[in-house]
Amino acid sequence: MQLDFTSRELTIKLVYYGPALSGKTTNLQALHMAAAGDAKGRLMTLETKDDRTLFFDLLPLRFEDECGLAVRLKVFTVPGQVIHASTRRLVVQGADGVAFVADSRRSQTAASAEAFVDLRNNLEAQGIQLENMPLVIQFNKRDLPDIRREEEISAMARRGREPVYLAVATKGQGVVECFLGLLHLTWADLEAKHQLERKFGFDGNNFVRRVAEKLGQRAPVTDLLGRTLGDATRVAREVAPQ
Repeated sequence: MQLDFTSRELTIKLVYYGPALSGKTTNLQALHMAAAGDAKGRLMTLETKDDRTLFFDLLPLRFEDECGLAVRLKVFTVPGQVIHASTRRLVVQGADGVAFVADSRRSQTAASAEAFVDLRNNLEAQGIQLENMPLVIQFNKRDLPDIRREEEISAMARRGREPVYLAVATKGQGVVECFLGLLHLTWADLEAKHQLERKFGFDGNNFVRRVAEKLGQRAPVTDLLGRTLGDATRVAREVAPQ
Protein backbone atom coordinates (compact mmCIF):
# COMPACT_ATOMS: atom_id res chain seq x y z
CA MET A 1 0.00 0.00 0.00
CA GLN A 2 1.18 3.49 -0.84
CA LEU A 3 -0.42 6.64 0.52
CA ASP A 4 0.28 10.03 -1.03
CA PHE A 5 -0.77 12.62 1.53
CA THR A 6 -0.31 15.50 -0.92
CA SER A 7 -2.80 14.16 -3.47
CA ARG A 8 -4.74 12.17 -0.85
CA GLU A 9 -4.47 9.06 -3.00
CA LEU A 10 -4.15 5.49 -1.76
CA THR A 11 -2.64 2.88 -4.11
CA ILE A 12 -3.33 -0.83 -3.62
CA LYS A 13 -1.39 -3.50 -5.54
CA LEU A 14 -3.12 -6.77 -6.46
CA VAL A 15 -1.29 -9.61 -8.22
CA TYR A 16 -2.64 -12.56 -10.21
CA TYR A 17 -0.29 -15.51 -9.73
CA GLY A 18 -0.30 -19.05 -11.09
CA PRO A 19 1.22 -21.51 -13.55
CA ALA A 20 1.76 -20.75 -17.22
CA LEU A 21 -1.40 -20.59 -19.34
CA SER A 22 -3.77 -20.93 -16.38
CA GLY A 23 -5.74 -17.84 -17.43
CA LYS A 24 -4.15 -14.99 -15.48
CA THR A 25 -3.91 -12.76 -18.54
CA THR A 26 -7.47 -13.65 -19.55
CA ASN A 27 -8.71 -12.62 -16.09
CA LEU A 28 -7.11 -9.19 -16.43
CA GLN A 29 -8.43 -8.74 -19.95
CA ALA A 30 -11.94 -9.65 -18.78
CA LEU A 31 -11.74 -7.22 -15.85
CA HIS A 32 -10.44 -4.47 -18.10
CA MET A 33 -13.27 -5.06 -20.55
CA ALA A 34 -15.90 -5.08 -17.79
CA ALA A 35 -14.72 -1.85 -16.17
CA ALA A 36 -16.50 1.37 -17.03
CA GLY A 37 -14.58 3.67 -19.34
CA ASP A 38 -14.00 6.29 -16.65
CA ALA A 39 -12.69 3.66 -14.23
CA LYS A 40 -9.70 2.14 -15.96
CA GLY A 41 -6.36 3.02 -17.44
CA ARG A 42 -4.75 1.57 -20.53
CA LEU A 43 -3.94 -2.15 -20.45
CA MET A 44 -0.14 -2.31 -20.55
CA THR A 45 2.00 -5.27 -21.58
CA LEU A 46 5.62 -6.04 -20.79
CA GLU A 47 6.77 -8.47 -23.45
CA THR A 48 9.30 -11.19 -22.69
CA LYS A 49 10.69 -13.77 -25.08
CA ASP A 50 7.84 -16.24 -24.68
CA ASP A 51 5.40 -14.73 -22.21
CA ARG A 52 3.79 -11.48 -21.17
CA THR A 53 3.28 -9.57 -17.95
CA LEU A 54 0.18 -7.41 -18.02
CA PHE A 55 -0.80 -4.59 -15.74
CA PHE A 56 -3.23 -1.74 -15.63
CA ASP A 57 -4.57 0.86 -13.25
CA LEU A 58 -8.15 0.15 -12.30
CA LEU A 59 -10.65 2.48 -10.72
CA PRO A 60 -9.08 5.74 -9.62
CA LEU A 61 -12.29 6.32 -7.66
CA ARG A 62 -12.71 9.46 -5.62
CA PHE A 63 -15.04 9.77 -2.66
CA GLU A 64 -15.08 13.54 -2.57
CA ASP A 65 -18.43 13.75 -0.85
CA GLU A 66 -17.33 11.49 1.97
CA CYS A 67 -13.65 11.91 2.78
CA GLY A 68 -11.79 13.22 -0.25
CA LEU A 69 -9.56 10.14 -0.48
CA ALA A 70 -8.94 8.57 -3.89
CA VAL A 71 -8.13 4.88 -4.19
CA ARG A 72 -6.21 3.48 -7.14
CA LEU A 73 -5.93 -0.25 -7.75
CA LYS A 74 -2.90 -1.53 -9.64
CA VAL A 75 -3.57 -5.01 -10.98
CA PHE A 76 -0.74 -7.21 -12.27
CA THR A 77 -0.18 -10.68 -13.66
CA VAL A 78 3.07 -12.61 -13.41
CA PRO A 79 4.61 -14.75 -16.18
CA GLY A 80 4.13 -18.41 -15.35
CA GLN A 81 7.08 -20.01 -17.15
CA VAL A 82 9.83 -21.37 -14.92
CA ILE A 83 12.50 -19.27 -16.64
CA HIS A 84 10.78 -16.07 -15.47
CA ALA A 85 11.27 -16.73 -11.75
CA SER A 86 13.10 -13.43 -11.23
CA THR A 87 10.27 -11.48 -12.87
CA ARG A 88 7.71 -13.15 -10.62
CA ARG A 89 9.73 -12.23 -7.54
CA LEU A 90 9.86 -8.62 -8.70
CA VAL A 91 6.17 -8.33 -9.57
CA VAL A 92 4.95 -9.85 -6.30
CA GLN A 93 7.04 -7.44 -4.22
CA GLY A 94 4.82 -5.02 -2.36
CA ALA A 95 1.62 -6.89 -3.20
CA ASP A 96 -1.28 -6.17 -0.87
CA GLY A 97 -3.30 -9.17 -2.05
CA VAL A 98 -2.92 -12.16 -4.38
CA ALA A 99 -5.31 -14.16 -6.55
CA PHE A 100 -3.91 -17.59 -7.36
CA VAL A 101 -5.28 -18.87 -10.68
CA ALA A 102 -5.13 -22.66 -10.99
CA ASP A 103 -5.87 -24.70 -14.10
CA SER A 104 -8.78 -27.06 -13.35
CA ARG A 105 -7.52 -29.80 -15.67
CA ARG A 106 -6.14 -32.87 -13.93
CA SER A 107 -3.15 -32.86 -16.25
CA GLN A 108 -2.16 -29.46 -14.82
CA THR A 109 -2.46 -30.34 -11.12
CA ALA A 110 1.29 -30.70 -10.63
CA ALA A 111 2.00 -27.39 -12.40
CA SER A 112 -0.50 -25.58 -10.18
CA ALA A 113 1.00 -27.13 -7.04
CA GLU A 114 4.50 -26.11 -8.13
CA ALA A 115 3.36 -22.54 -8.79
CA PHE A 116 1.72 -22.37 -5.36
CA VAL A 117 4.98 -23.41 -3.69
CA ASP A 118 6.76 -20.79 -5.81
CA LEU A 119 4.35 -18.13 -4.52
CA ARG A 120 4.97 -19.19 -0.93
CA ASN A 121 8.74 -19.07 -1.42
CA ASN A 122 8.68 -15.64 -3.08
CA LEU A 123 6.60 -14.20 -0.26
CA GLU A 124 8.84 -15.73 2.39
CA ALA A 125 11.84 -14.14 0.66
CA GLN A 126 10.18 -10.81 1.54
CA GLY A 127 9.60 -11.90 5.12
CA ILE A 128 5.88 -12.54 4.52
CA GLN A 129 4.16 -15.77 5.46
CA LEU A 130 1.58 -16.93 2.93
CA GLU A 131 -0.96 -17.25 5.75
CA ASN A 132 -0.65 -13.51 6.39
CA MET A 133 -1.27 -12.45 2.78
CA PRO A 134 -4.87 -11.80 1.63
CA LEU A 135 -5.38 -14.64 -0.84
CA VAL A 136 -8.16 -16.06 -2.97
CA ILE A 137 -7.94 -19.12 -5.21
CA GLN A 138 -9.61 -19.45 -8.59
CA PHE A 139 -10.00 -22.76 -10.41
CA ASN A 140 -10.23 -21.65 -14.02
CA LYS A 141 -11.06 -23.42 -17.31
CA ARG A 142 -14.16 -25.16 -15.96
CA ASP A 143 -15.45 -25.57 -19.53
CA LEU A 144 -12.66 -27.95 -20.59
CA PRO A 145 -12.68 -31.77 -20.42
CA ASP A 146 -10.94 -33.84 -17.74
CA ILE A 147 -11.26 -31.23 -15.01
CA ARG A 148 -11.26 -31.82 -11.28
CA ARG A 149 -14.81 -32.35 -10.04
CA GLU A 150 -16.52 -29.54 -8.16
CA GLU A 151 -17.05 -31.86 -5.19
CA GLU A 152 -13.31 -32.48 -5.03
CA ILE A 153 -12.51 -28.77 -5.10
CA SER A 154 -15.21 -28.08 -2.50
CA ALA A 155 -13.61 -30.59 -0.15
CA MET A 156 -10.27 -28.81 -0.52
CA ALA A 157 -11.94 -25.45 0.05
CA ARG A 158 -13.48 -26.63 3.31
CA ARG A 159 -10.06 -27.67 4.58
CA GLY A 160 -8.46 -24.32 3.75
CA ARG A 161 -9.00 -20.74 4.84
CA GLU A 162 -8.99 -19.07 1.42
CA PRO A 163 -12.15 -18.33 -0.56
CA VAL A 164 -12.21 -20.55 -3.67
CA TYR A 165 -13.92 -19.51 -6.90
CA LEU A 166 -14.76 -21.41 -10.08
CA ALA A 167 -14.29 -19.60 -13.37
CA VAL A 168 -14.35 -19.72 -17.14
CA ALA A 169 -12.30 -16.59 -17.70
CA THR A 170 -12.61 -16.72 -21.50
CA LYS A 171 -16.36 -16.16 -21.01
CA GLY A 172 -16.00 -13.79 -18.07
CA GLN A 173 -17.63 -16.27 -15.70
CA GLY A 174 -16.45 -16.01 -12.10
CA VAL A 175 -13.88 -13.31 -12.92
CA VAL A 176 -15.51 -10.34 -11.21
CA GLU A 177 -16.62 -12.40 -8.21
CA CYS A 178 -13.06 -13.59 -7.65
CA PHE A 179 -11.69 -10.06 -7.98
CA LEU A 180 -14.20 -8.60 -5.53
CA GLY A 181 -13.43 -11.39 -3.06
CA LEU A 182 -9.75 -10.50 -3.28
CA LEU A 183 -10.45 -6.78 -2.93
CA HIS A 184 -12.66 -7.34 0.12
CA LEU A 185 -10.05 -9.46 1.91
CA THR A 186 -7.28 -7.03 1.00
CA TRP A 187 -9.18 -4.02 2.27
CA ALA A 188 -10.03 -5.80 5.53
CA ASP A 189 -6.33 -6.56 6.01
CA LEU A 190 -5.28 -2.97 5.30
CA GLU A 191 -7.97 -1.63 7.61
CA ALA A 192 -6.77 -3.89 10.44
CA LYS A 193 -3.17 -2.73 9.94
CA HIS A 194 -3.69 0.98 9.28
CA GLN A 195 -7.15 1.96 10.65
CA LEU A 196 -8.03 3.77 7.43
CA GLU A 197 -11.65 4.29 8.40
CA ARG A 198 -10.71 5.96 11.67
CA LYS A 199 -8.00 8.13 10.11
CA PHE A 200 -9.78 9.13 6.90
CA GLY A 201 -13.44 8.28 7.43
CA PHE A 202 -13.21 5.85 4.51
CA ASP A 203 -15.95 3.19 4.33
CA GLY A 204 -14.33 0.04 2.93
CA ASN A 205 -17.57 -1.87 2.43
CA ASN A 206 -19.03 1.01 0.45
CA PHE A 207 -15.84 1.12 -1.60
CA VAL A 208 -16.19 -2.55 -2.56
CA ARG A 209 -19.81 -1.91 -3.57
CA ARG A 210 -18.76 1.05 -5.72
CA VAL A 211 -16.09 -1.06 -7.40
CA ALA A 212 -18.68 -3.74 -8.16
CA GLU A 213 -20.88 -1.12 -9.81
CA LYS A 214 -17.97 0.13 -11.92
CA LEU A 215 -17.48 -3.46 -13.07
CA GLY A 216 -21.08 -3.64 -14.25
CA GLN A 217 -22.45 -5.63 -11.32
CA ARG A 218 -25.92 -4.87 -10.01
CA ALA A 219 -26.34 -7.84 -7.67
CA PRO A 220 -25.83 -7.23 -3.93
CA VAL A 221 -22.16 -7.53 -3.00
CA THR A 222 -23.04 -10.14 -0.37
CA ASP A 223 -24.33 -12.35 -3.19
CA LEU A 224 -21.23 -11.81 -5.32
CA LEU A 225 -18.84 -12.51 -2.44
CA GLY A 226 -20.84 -15.56 -1.43
CA ARG A 227 -20.25 -17.37 -4.73
CA THR A 228 -17.42 -19.42 -3.28
CA LEU A 229 -16.87 -23.07 -2.51
CA GLY A 230 -16.44 -24.39 1.00
CA ASP A 231 -17.72 -21.91 3.58
CA ALA A 232 -19.51 -19.68 1.10
CA THR A 233 -20.77 -17.30 3.78
CA ARG A 234 -17.39 -16.67 5.41
CA VAL A 235 -16.49 -13.69 3.24
CA ALA A 236 -19.97 -12.38 2.52
CA ARG A 237 -21.12 -12.22 6.12
CA GLU A 238 -18.39 -9.68 6.90
CA VAL A 239 -19.94 -7.14 4.54
CA ALA A 240 -22.42 -4.65 5.92
CA PRO A 241 -26.04 -5.24 4.86
CA GLN A 242 -27.02 -3.74 1.53
